[in-house]
Order: sequence, then structure tokens, then C-alpha cells
Amino acid sequence: MDLRLLLPRAASLPPLTFASLLALLTLPAVGLASQPLQPWLDTAQAGSVLRLPPGNYSGPAVISKPVTLEGGGQVVIDAGGHGTVLTVKADRVTLRGLHLRGSGDSHDALDGGLMAEGRELLIEDNRIDDVLFGMSLHKVNDSIIRRNRIRSIKGDAADRGDGLRLWYSTGNRIEDNDIAQIRDITVSNSPFNRYLRNHIVDSRRAFNLLFSHRSLIEGNHLERNSTGIIALNSDGLIIRGNRILHAMDASGTGVALKETSAALVIDNEIVHCAHGIMADSAMNPLNRVVFIRNVIAHNITGIYFYGPKGGHMAVNNTFRSNLWPVSIIGDGDPMNDIWWGNYWDTYEGFDRNHDGFGDQPYDLLAFADRLWLEIPTAKFFRNSPVLELLDFLERLAPFSAPSLILRDTAPRMAPPR
Repeated sequence: MDLRLLLPRAASLPPLTFASLLALLTLPAVGLASQPLQPWLDTAQAGSVLRLPPGNYSGPAVISKPVTLEGGGQVVIDAGGHGTVLTVKADRVTLRGLHLRGSGDSHDALDGGLMAEGRELLIEDNRIDDVLFGMSLHKVNDSIIRRNRIRSIKGDAADRGDGLRLWYSTGNRIEDNDIAQIRDITVSNSPFNRYLRNHIVDSRRAFNLLFSHRSLIEGNHLERNSTGIIALNSDGLIIRGNRILHAMDASGTGVALKETSAALVIDNEIVHCAHGIMADSAMNPLNRVVFIRNVIAHNITGIYFYGPKGGHMAVNNTFRSNLWPVSIIGDGDPMNDIWWGNYWDTYEGFDRNHDGFGDQPYDLLAFADRLWLEIPTAKFFRNSPVLELLDFLERLAPFSAPSLILRDTAPRMAPPR
């Protein structure tokens, strides 16, 4: 059939086939590729579902009404290097299957992929890259952020933006996200949030919590970050079932707690860090910082406590192949800390009644090692032949009583299950 009969003004065109007509019908979609996203959002009705045709759209754009914006994994929104790609200022907004990229580079303006404010948001299955900040959630409550892939711009860690930034946000679930090559995940004044099964690698601080009480950090994989989890003035934390690996910067730490009370660190695997765990004492004498069933292995220092001694409980942990299992710096009685049922690969006792626990307590003593405890610059020579010889001689014929670092009253003969 000659379709020119349907197009009288196009008589000079060559005969059209159905295939060529279909190709022509796709030209408007190509035209849409360069159009701005904002008109689509302005014409959408509140509560509607807006499924964008595949293609590229230009930002920045603002969502100011409750809508669902879906891209099906085939929609790219690019801000062209200006501002934040997408801003949400409404409740009950859903963003799904979008690729956000090309933000500005202003740290002051928090240029990034997504800036959101609202309640009951659902942000899932999106890809965010080539942006400064990934997501900035300001006063976002009762929302779900899951299965997103986030990358910052290339460069030094300090020059990147935060992959995820929470500010005065409460009751959210951050789960199953793939985050890499960012600066930090910064959580400020945001209590009662849950961070579950996220994969965070090659960044500076995987989790940086400030005044964010009652947070749950569970099942995350944190690898090759300068610090795994650091919490400041955040009480009532539960840090459970995480794998924290290769935090080997000079100040690298698997878990660092400062001015934090009533924290529970349980069932974590902390391997190959400069410090496995760092913590000061609980701020409230009635509270405790508790460590249970953690595997602390292949670290330079397994646990490092500083400040006034006391306020810690360590039960059923496994200490294996650490250069130094525990260091405690501060005043007070080391017996104010409770150590029970831990496995120490340096324990040299026996189990004559076969109950699984050593017959004698495990005492960790400081001999020549007091040099590097009292003189920080001497740390450079730790495990050197000279200090090892001094330590051996002091153990063989001590000139003075060694200082007690800790006493585990029931050391295990094998790691607990």
C-alpha cells in the first residue's frame, strides 16, 4: 500500500512501507530526549504514576506533589553540571528506575543527584553517578531508600561528596544499597534509623553518626574504607552482624565510639584494620558499651580503649592473629571492665576438666610494651627485634611489676560458635 494517499501534501516523498512509517513515528521520542523534565512533572496530577518514555531528560527538576516517577531503568536525567539533578519537596513520592547524573560541584549548595524533604518516600532501584553528593535527605521521615547504586565524582576522598547524607531525619530504612567511591555516609541529628545490608567500599567513612541515637546498623559489608563505623554522641546503638574489612589507614578503625553510652556491638567480623574497635568509656556510669561474639582478627590492635577505665563488657569474642589484642590507655582500675568467655589465641593455659574454659584466668600484661603505651612515638618500633628482646627479658626476669591491662576470668579454649 502506498501511504502517500494518506499524506496528500507529501506527494514528493518516496513510497513508504510500514517499517519506514514506524521509524518515522519514533522521531518524536528522539525529540523528547533533549527536552527538560520539569514540564512532565508540572503536568502530572497529584497521586498519579508518571512512566517516562525511555530516553534522556534534562534537569535540574523539582517534584512538589505526591507522584510516582518511574524510569524502568531506561531514563537518564542529566543536570548538565548545574545544581542538583532532582529535588523532592513533597510527601509520598516514589522514585524508581532512574539514572541521575551530571550535578554541579558546589559543596556549599550540596549539589548532587537527589535532594529530598518529606515523609513516606520510596526511593528504590535508581542509579546515581557523576554527581558530587549522592542523596541528601533533610527532614525525611518514615521512608525507604533501597537497592540504589551511588557513586560520587572521581578524585580524592576528601574532595568527593557524601554518598548519603541524613539531617534531622527519623524512622527511615536504608537497605541493600551499593555505594562506592564516596566521601562519607553522614548521619546528623537523625535517630531511630535502620541501615541494613548495604555494601560500602573504597570510601572514607562508611558510617559517620553524629547525635543519632537508637540507630541500628546491621548486616552491612564495609571494605577498604578509611573507617568502618564511627559514632559520636550517639547513645543506644546496635551494631550487629557487619563485615568490616581492610580499614588500614593510619587512623583506620573498624568501629569507633566516642562519648557514646549504651552501645551493643554484636556478631561482627572485624578483620585487617589498624584498630579493630576504638572506644572511650560510657558517658553515664550506669550504662555499658558491650561487645559480644565479635571476630576480631588480623588487626594491628584488636581493641583500643582510652580515657577513664571501666564501663566496657566483652563476652564471647574471638581474638585471633592481632599484632596486639587489646590496648587500654587511661586512669583507673582495669578490673572495672568485664572480660568473660573470650577466645585468645595467645592464651597458654590448660583445660583439665574439659569444660571448654581455661583453668586459669587470662591476664594481659604490659612489660616493655609500656614504652609505646606511654610514648606514642615509640609505636614505630613495635614488634621490632629490640622491643621483642626487652619484652622477653622482662617476662623472664622482670625488674618491676608489669601493669595489668585486662583479666578474662573464663577464657575459652576454642572460638565460640
